[in-house]
Amino acid sequence: MSKVKIIGVIPARLASTRFDRKVLYKFENLEMIEHVRRRALLSELVNEVYVASCDDLILNLVRRFNGKTIKTGNNHLNGTSRVAEAIEKIDCSHVILLQGDEPLILPSHINKLIKNINKSPEINCWNATSKINKFEELNLNSIVKCSISENNYIISCFRKTPYNCSFENQKYVIKKVLGIIAFEKEFLLEITKLKDTAISIFESIEQMKIIEHDYKLKSFDVFPNLPSVNEKSDIEIINKTFKNSKLQRKFLKMILR
Repeated sequence: MSKVKIIGVIPARLASTRFDRKVLYKFENLEMIEHVRRRALLSELVNEVYVASCDDLILNLVRRFNGKTIKTGNNHLNGTSRVAEAIEKIDCSHVILLQGDEPLILPSHINKLIKNINKSPEINCWNATSKINKFEELNLNSIVKCSISENNYIISCFRKTPYNCSFENQKYVIKKVLGIIAFEKEFLLEITKLKDTAISIFESIEQMKIIEHDYKLKSFDVFPNLPSVNEKSDIEIINKTFKNSKLQRKFLKMILR
């Protein structure tokens, strides 16, 4: 493979299923998607960061802050296909897909992923995972979970646990799937051309399309497990984290300068 060049792309749209226009919701007087974009830029290892959207309201917001944007079509059913369109003509070897609803994302998590890619550039696909913190999360529909093999490949993704054992034992076999996913560019372009698969559709989990087509999805573990904004009820959790975490206040100060 040629020299590794890694970019970050944040796919975004206004019409979110559980929380309409959520990427424009403001924390500390700054839109959520700008929290994500600016934190991604704090990673010293990522080459560039783009926001990909079909919505001019989102694109114009990012451009107002001198951010890089890519206009995409409005026919995408998920972020993966939107990112595939966005990077088709961009010079890169790998792309990191970052979710626009994770305003607490840590640059160190992105750096860890990039170090893994540089160490093993032959791996086609990576996904950040972390431990489950609370028993309730095991069957919370808004949180995607996964089980992982002995070699740290994701075996399956699901929203409600399929395992009949105690929480104490569940934590050894189940992890939370985080919104930091990396693809080798040509692999991403290939996988998005394949037909959607049954479980990926029923569960509405994009990663299952990779697994169901018999490709491997490598897990890399990060700490801490940070909350994202899936529903409006998550807003209070994010605000409390900003208030109570010294680390989060540190990064908040950096991006609000």
